[in-house]
Amino acid sequence: MELFPAIPLDSWYDTKQTLHRFEQVVGKIRLQHSPRRNHWWNVPFHVTGRGITTRPMGLVDGNPVFTVDFDFVGHRLVAANLDGRTASFPLQGHSVASFYLGLQSALDSLGVDGSIPHATPFDLPDTGRPFTEDREHAAYVPEHATRYWQVLSQVALILEEFAAGFSGKTSPVHHFWHTFDIAVTRFSPHPVPQPREAGQLVREAYSREAVSFGFWFGDDHIPEPCFYSYTAPEPDGLTDRRLDPPSAEWVSSGHGHLALLRYADARKSPDPRATVLEFLESAYRAGAGLAGWDLDALACPRGITDPYLAGR
Repeated sequence: MELFPAIPLDSWYDTKQTLHRFEQVVGKIRLQHSPRRNHWWNVPFHVTGRGITTRPMGLVDGNPVFTVDFDFVGHRLVAANLDGRTASFPLQGHSVASFYLGLQSALDSLGVDGSIPHATPFDLPDTGRPFTEDREHAAYVPEHATRYWQVLSQVALILEEFAAGFSGKTSPVHHFWHTFDIAVTRFSPHPVPQPREAGQLVREAYSREAVSFGFWFGDDHIPEPCFYSYTAPEPDGLTDRRLDPPSAEWVSSGHGHLALLRYADARKSPDPRATVLEFLESAYRAGAGLAGWDLDALACPRGITDPYLAGR
């Protein structure tokens, strides 16, 4: 299929709003019932051949090992445990309230306690409304959900390719349910003391210098899909550094600046994949270079064939 098919935000806004909250329900189960990882790497979803998955969880919390997957081909929510039993229901036709109750029922049938504290949206306009009371968000157009997963899958592989060029500490490529973006982050060895008032989440997530790269589908602030990058902490002079291609730009984010490449600009380039990789590399060199990272030492050349494997 076409690389980077069109996915303007206004074409699927209502489905996105509903799906975002569906994913927050499942994401909070992942947060509650998985072992804690550094930088909260236990929390995001990973892309699969049919949708996205929590990956296995349970065991450490007294539950059987279980997973929850979104199937955006068959358009079902699928819960499964290690005994091979599954419970599923259609994604279409549910409000957030009925989705939440349906998921809890599905998990209960598998012998899983899927309870979560704070069963409300995170960092969304209706943060104070319990999931069980949200009957407003109930739009789910299957074609829109499939397109979202297809774009997510294509972007994930390009981020994986970009991640392969770095030999230092790097995150997995993963899909964050709270911000609805997919990202990968490179870290330097340099610690960053965070003030206590920053909170546990920020102190842990940004305990090292980092340059993060990702893609989101648009929101009320930037109403179109974009590739992005930011450097934390942001070094002086960052926005004076050149970005490639020329259509990329620096924009204020309220807490600093983002490097942005609009999805529409990447789509219309002669080689969209190469254009995105060029953008990511230029943003990395701008941020990490100013922060004093040893870019040559951290580079990992792509395309090297292991001589052992070559002889097999």
